[in-house]
Amino acid sequence: MQLTKGFEQAACIIALLATQDRKIPLSSQIIHQRISGSQTYLQKLLRKLVVAGLITSVSGNSGGFSLAKDPKEITLLQIVDATEGKIQSYPDLGFIDLVFRDFRPISQEAKQVMNGIFQQADKRWCHFLDEQTVYEVISKTLGKKEIPLVDWNDPDVAESDVIPKLR
Repeated sequence: MQLTKGFEQAACIIALLATQDRKIPLSSQIIHQRISGSQTYLQKLLRKLVVAGLITSVSGNSGGFSLAKDPKEITLLQIVDATEGKIQSYPDLGFIDLVFRDFRPISQEAKQVMNGIFQQADKRWCHFLDEQTVYEVISKTLGKKEIPLVDWNDPDVAESDVIPKLR
């Protein structure tokens, strides 16, 4: 199974918002400039994150997006669920029944066994992702316990301004 690019983009959006000054919403224009993707796709992705309760949207001239929760409360599983939907890695397209149609009782048992194995695998994978918070990812990345905040909206913010805060 492979996650779509939407997950990675959403994770980056959440990371931007987690490092954004909490008093200042991040504009969709800045998010679009940083993601460099389709504006339409980005709007759909932002909408999914709003509907999932991970970010909030504020309209108006000084509007934009903010985290809806503390980064310690947002897990990677929540981002996966928002962008990908519930994970089901084994699609069960009926090939076991088709290939072994002459052995119906065995094919039914094999189908149940395969479904059970992958349901357990999905459950374990989801449990692990549910333990990984955005805060932990950023904290490990930066090697800091406290996430430094910047204003990504500021057109004058430069790498030399951001790096010292992040390092």
